[in-house]
Amino acid sequence: MLSSALVLGLLGSLHCLGMCGPIAFMLPLDRENNARKTTQLFIYHAGRLLAYGVIGVLFGFLGKGLSLFGVQQKLSIGIGVLMILLVLIPAKYLNGHRILTPIYSILGKVKSKLGAELKKKTPDAFLTIGFLNGFLPCGLVYMALLGAVAMGNPLQGGLYMMLFGLGTVPLMSAVVYSKGLFSNSLKFKIQKLIPVFVVIIGILFIVRGLGLGIPYVSPKPAPGNSVTATIECHQP
Repeated sequence: MLSSALVLGLLGSLHCLGMCGPIAFMLPLDRENNARKTTQLFIYHAGRLLAYGVIGVLFGFLGKGLSLFGVQQKLSIGIGVLMILLVLIPAKYLNGHRILTPIYSILGKVKSKLGAELKKKTPDAFLTIGFLNGFLPCGLVYMALLGAVAMGNPLQGGLYMMLFGLGTVPLMSAVVYSKGLFSNSLKFKIQKLIPVFVVIIGILFIVRGLGLGIPYVSPKPAPGNSVTATIECHQP
């Protein structure tokens, strides 16, 4: 399942270009020195991966908390169903809810800080830019976070998110060095593949939760993983 995060990042790179591409173009990179430019870009990506890892660990704790109640398999099935529903339900029905207002307020502050950091050229500025970039809203990031929750483990959740971020690095780096990398028709075709792959990942999580005994895909749950409410009474 961890490999699905990497593939999701690779396929979703074009979507990331639409969300984070402008930030990549605005990076205060040293255009005269390629070695320094590459180092600065590396630090920026390191900041993004660090942010994804932190978020993944937090959501992994959430998944672990749910797993302690013996719902690991149900959680995996639920995450898979939710992934598929988020692809099928039109975005207009998911946007604009008042419950998201506090989140938008926080994001406004993140964007403000991001704008200030884009004016600097120090190494720590590139790390900060990448880190803040990782917290910007993105549909694919939300999908990856669902996967992190389904991992049911903080370390695996963090690793899942970092692998997702790693998958976006090649294309996000390539656009800095070259323009017109993909034709519009190719971009459109790849964009069409993204929701299809998200549905495939959702199905994989559902199959994983069913415990069909398929090695590495849908292993049977260990007998000791379930939580019971049985109380043993011992006679004195």
